Amino acid sequence: MSDTAVKTPPAAPTAPPAKRDRGRLLKTLAWIALLVVLLAIPLYLDAAWLKAGQYMMIGGVGAIGLTMLVGQAGQLSLAHAFFLLAGATGYTVLSGPVDDERVFGLGLDPGLSLVGAVVIAALLGLAFAPVSGRLRGIYLGVASLSLVFLGLYFGQSAETLTGGTSTGRSPEPFSLFGFPFTNDGPEIELMGVPIRQAERLWYLFLLLTVLAFVVAKAAVRSRVGRSWRAVRDNEAAASVMGVSVTRAKAGAFAVSSAYAGLAGAMTVLWFDILKPDESEFGTYGINISIAFLAMVIIGGLGSVPGALVGALIVNGLPQVLSLYSADLGWFSGTGDGALTPILVSSFVYGAAIILVVLFEPGGLAAIGRRITSARKPHLPEEQDK
Repeated sequence: MSDTAVKTPPAAPTAPPAKRDRGRLLKTLAWIALLVVLLAIPLYLDAAWLKAGQYMMIGGVGAIGLTMLVGQAGQLSLAHAFFLLAGATGYTVLSGPVDDERVFGLGLDPGLSLVGAVVIAALLGLAFAPVSGRLRGIYLGVASLSLVFLGLYFGQSAETLTGGTSTGRSPEPFSLFGFPFTNDGPEIELMGVPIRQAERLWYLFLLLTVLAFVVAKAAVRSRVGRSWRAVRDNEAAASVMGVSVTRAKAGAFAVSSAYAGLAGAMTVLWFDILKPDESEFGTYGINISIAFLAMVIIGGLGSVPGALVGALIVNGLPQVLSLYSADLGWFSGTGDGALTPILVSSFVYGAAIILVVLFEPGGLAAIGRRITSARKPHLPEEQDK
């Protein structure tokens, strides 16, 4: 009997509690150092670079919402641009003046209007639940793509809300508790640097991005996040374990739509105008949905920090190339075949997607985990974070 007994394999080695605590402390200190750097950036960069950074943060907020839907819940969506438009329109209408004869507005407080825009986008995502609960994969992606065309029609037709494609409408400048995020109001200096509209919007967008990041990390680690991953991995098994598949899918779509709505409100503040697209390609078109999908693929499906890195590449590269091209004389050609920063950026992140799919399906987040595990080989690899 002893000759045929199955030997129990030795348990995998684990790190002592002291080393685990030290690793968490170093990680926390790294995040704090990054936050301090981001807080100090407006003191050293001019408005053009701050504007570029704000656009990266817009992409980061939207990408966080999409990576939770696609990577955590396993639902393919190409409708992010639609919810972006919903958030932008919601903020502009809710905060717009009531005495404008050309467009409709409710005259609400801008801070309350920002929250209302997020709620409107979430409710629209929840309304899509009957479709998302019955479809999956490419079929869900094609069905969600129809919302982009619906948004295109809405933007062109509802001129009293959007202002129309010719002129658009200006959003109400943002203010919080009476403090304006424009050049109006009290003059503020920090270390001899005047804190004007570009700097104020930087800090506003940074606050919104940090809040979006923290809430997403908490959701991924919570019971809600575990239910999303259970549905993603096996719907039948998730149902047996007591997870409501329909509710989990609807919740994931509503959360992702809320993040897109917040990114849309940030977009209209960044452009300082709400102007619907004249075709399916534009600020709220198919190209934007594809760009957000590229962010989450490059960063790593399901990874919240990876979504921020993906946004840094996809949304940041065109802005950086535009700023450098003016100084270095790049992209100065004219004509239909001339290279532009946006075109070059599309080539770059298109190639990045191909490389990720072929060589590292986990994206940049998987590379980061591999580097971390190489330094600490005794620690088990964390997934879905």
